[in-house]
Amino acid sequence: MNAVDVATPPHSHVADEASLAPARRKAALDQNSRGKRVWIDIDNSPHVPFFLPIIDELRSRGMEVILTARDIYQVCDLLEFYELPCQVIGRHYGKNKALKVLGNCMRAVQLMPTTRKSRPDLALSHGSRAQILVCKALGIPSVMMHDYEHSTKTGFLTPDWVFMPDVIPSLAMGGNENRILKYPGIKEDVYVPRFRPEPSVLKQLGIGEDDLVVTLRPPATEAHYHNPESESLFAETVRMLAEQSHVRAVTLPRNARQAEQLRQEWADVIAAGKMIIPARPLDGLNIIWFSDLVISGGGTMNREAAALGVPVYSIFRGKIGAVDQYLEKSGRLTLVESVQQVRQKIVLKRRIRASQPDCGDRPTLRFIVDNIVTILEEQCPVTRPSAR
Repeated sequence: MNAVDVATPPHSHVADEASLAPARRKAALDQNSRGKRVWIDIDNSPHVPFFLPIIDELRSRGMEVILTARDIYQVCDLLEFYELPCQVIGRHYGKNKALKVLGNCMRAVQLMPTTRKSRPDLALSHGSRAQILVCKALGIPSVMMHDYEHSTKTGFLTPDWVFMPDVIPSLAMGGNENRILKYPGIKEDVYVPRFRPEPSVLKQLGIGEDDLVVTLRPPATEAHYHNPESESLFAETVRMLAEQSHVRAVTLPRNARQAEQLRQEWADVIAAGKMIIPARPLDGLNIIWFSDLVISGGGTMNREAAALGVPVYSIFRGKIGAVDQYLEKSGRLTLVESVQQVRQKIVLKRRIRASQPDCGDRPTLRFIVDNIVTILEEQCPVTRPSAR
């Protein structure tokens, strides 16, 4: 079943035109969705590179894209790095659950004027709860993407459609299975195929040709799913790497506060040149590609490494999601589950690297965009709802 068939609801006129060739059907959908407005809300740092190809593809098909973002972690730095114009509205309220709920409500109120003015036909995000609140208040159809089934709860509010990797069981998401669309591959397959290596990154970081390069990502200590065990694994990892004379750990903190904590706690390791904290934002995929291995306390960087074929070790100790379980079973990711396993499982070995990653044909981006177009054509009104 192709992407458009999956998204097409029963009794739609597109479904009745099954005799049309796929190319003609796609062209007809694209033509009917031209001029419609899609509101994308960027809710976290990984969503910036993720949405870039989706934005480009939607615009190439004649749609208008409205962009908002939350000031959290490195979102603003990445928007600047990728030169992506975007209205930044609202901020992060820390890891306290009550403040998170209050923060989402406050941000929804802050988003309301922009949304009333732009009047989008469809809202799209990768987990933005504030966007869902706005959509329910203004009657805007919504699509929410997920790749981690243990962080999908949005209270009594649910999006109209959910997109997720096909390795996640539908029952894990709850809600109406008829509104859950499963895409092939993993989220990172959307943007990794566009990656082109830039070898000057190692020289910029002062790394020599004889050094063994490790990309190191600390745990997300402010996330609601954080498990303090990850911090113990991270500390043991740093100690192990510091003992090796030829290892350079390019360490990518999640925000300025975490960077300062690292500089204080590991001052001697940094002074010895074993830990490098970049002074400015860099292309994470580029750093991963020129690394011999990756060790990360967060999901996105682990999966980016797996998508690029780089050896990767996860020190994440929250609930393991279906995507990471799939990657582990396929031998593309190694889970490190205890302090003892840090030294038992992590292999410090130089990687034989090709000139370019072998991304092959990954249909993930095409599937997602085709289904967005179908939803716009089949479910979104031709005349936009009046602002309330």
